Amino acid sequence: MPHPIEFLFDVGSPTAYLAWHRLKGIAARTGASLVPVPILLGGVFKATGGTPPGSVAAKGRWMNEDMARWAERDGITLVMNPHFPVNTLAMMRILAGLQGDERFNAVADTLFAGMWRHARNMADPAILHATLGEAGHDADALLALAATPEAKARLIANTEAAVARGVFGAPTCFVAGQMHFGQDRLDWVEHAAAG
Repeated sequence: MPHPIEFLFDVGSPTAYLAWHRLKGIAARTGASLVPVPILLGGVFKATGGTPPGSVAAKGRWMNEDMARWAERDGITLVMNPHFPVNTLAMMRILAGLQGDERFNAVADTLFAGMWRHARNMADPAILHATLGEAGHDADALLALAATPEAKARLIANTEAAVARGVFGAPTCFVAGQMHFGQDRLDWVEHAAAG
């Protein structure tokens, strides 16, 4: 019996973008359900004392090359965003507000694409609104959802719960209680999900 895959992520992470696309195939191959959990990566860093990997210049250069190799291998379009790092608070509040909603995956696809396929400044409210609208979403309703106390509280709760479980970055997956960090560990996620 396959085990569910919990996917803790922030759309501001290019490795989470790669993982999002790869996990869909893993879920299909294993029959495992994919349970996306939006978190605020900045909140995780603040709580854990972490920093973005790119804050070390040599590591950042290597990561860009490594991500390009993974994207090419898996046929995923990845365009490094010139606006990076981007404040993702509004986007992650939208997704927190949509947890359990049938629109979640389509909206997540749109936000990830805006960041890492089209390389837009998604922190700009006008660009975020336009990106959602161009994809056929009700942008006004989604931005209103992001402003609700419920969406804000859920994102905080998700982030705090992630830190309590030992999460220090994104993407992080949990399968059968075991934590896997990074999109380059998805072979382990697939093995664990298959049961």
